[in-house]
Amino acid sequence: MSYISQILFAVVLVAGIGYFAINVKKLVRNIRLGRAIDRTDNKAERWKNMARIALGQQKMVVRPLAGFLHIIVYAGFIIINIEVLEIIIDGLFGTHRIFSFLGGFYSFLIASFEILAVLVIVAVAVFWARRNIVKLKRFFYPEMKGWPKNDGNIILYFEAVLMCLFLTMNGADYTLQQMGAEHYTMAGTFPVSQFLVPWFENYSTATLIFIERTAWWLHIVGILAFLNYLYFSKHLHILLAFPNTWYANLKPKGEFNNLESVTKEVQLMMDPNADPFAAPAEDEGDDMPEKFGASDVSDLNWVQLLNAYTCTECGRCTSECPASQTGKKLSPRKIMMDTRDRLEEVGKNMDANKGEFKEDGKQLLDDYISREELWACTTCNACVEACPVSINPLSIIMDMRRYLVMEQSAAPMELNNMMGNIENNAAPWPYNQMDRLNWKNE
Repeated sequence: MSYISQILFAVVLVAGIGYFAINVKKLVRNIRLGRAIDRTDNKAERWKNMARIALGQQKMVVRPLAGFLHIIVYAGFIIINIEVLEIIIDGLFGTHRIFSFLGGFYSFLIASFEILAVLVIVAVAVFWARRNIVKLKRFFYPEMKGWPKNDGNIILYFEAVLMCLFLTMNGADYTLQQMGAEHYTMAGTFPVSQFLVPWFENYSTATLIFIERTAWWLHIVGILAFLNYLYFSKHLHILLAFPNTWYANLKPKGEFNNLESVTKEVQLMMDPNADPFAAPAEDEGDDMPEKFGASDVSDLNWVQLLNAYTCTECGRCTSECPASQTGKKLSPRKIMMDTRDRLEEVGKNMDANKGEFKEDGKQLLDDYISREELWACTTCNACVEACPVSINPLSIIMDMRRYLVMEQSAAPMELNNMMGNIENNAAPWPYNQMDRLNWKNE
């Protein structure tokens, strides 16, 4: 009979991990739809950033309460799930607490897991209250209606239920150990779940085994369900925060990139020895003209698409954005959410057409992100500075602006006037160079 349980466990494990692997493959494919960009320079600094920001949660603690609670949940998620390895081994081989041979260290681990589980439940309760009772403003912007709002609550319920199942499993297990039940050998210290013993001591051994096994199965199945839920949730950042911080832009935040094709043209114009009528070099002659800027997700680079999938929807970027604070339509969080939604739509299009994208008459510009949002940005970099996982909404905004200006000549009138003045007067103001100092005589 035990073999049936082990076989069933193996089937559930393979199905859960297999489905997750399929979704990871789709995720990687979607990210690779972006343009190539080299972000492998200065590896030492990149490893340092990943350790400091993703692993060390440095930017989370800028807001102390949320940061501290997030660290508890994060640590609980990482450390308690070490126990998953033991559960997998026990499930496959029919053993009971296979790591109990570690003795005192095993007792320390189980005690740490239980204390963390209680802290996670407390932190989750506070997070739930902040969302649903206190109703922090940044959780109630227009883009946070429907699924984004529900997603935040679902993950909190998930975490609370998993921790409760973990403690219930341990409580029943500890009671069975005290009763000397077969297969339940003495193992571990249970500083929290031992207080559940009075709830279980009046049950028969068979009933306790049923409770313990039910909690055990629900706990591991819940973890596998949680793993697969990540792909459809903003909580994908649990996994992607690490590569996202590693591939983040290391240049100063105020430094914007120049298009290579434009740079070459300027260099040609500034070179007194250049022949403007010369034929292009052989390796350049067959290149198709590059599209200026971005109007859809395929025009963005792959790091920007990684950013979109990594977005935690925490709203720190939007709460810091001066344009948003003054009532403008712009929300940097919505920029990232829209980019991810469009990328998901493109991915589903490819799934339905055997890996090939069929034109659907939509694009990121106008269908998802409006021009009003793009031009509301002050390029202050507040959103970039605020993001706890090094996402850069401004880079997407600037690439889409670049498309509007250079491909469609669709800049606002004020900007067109300024650019005309720079072209004609070498300054943003509508005055001849000879008249610039006339104000001193007034």
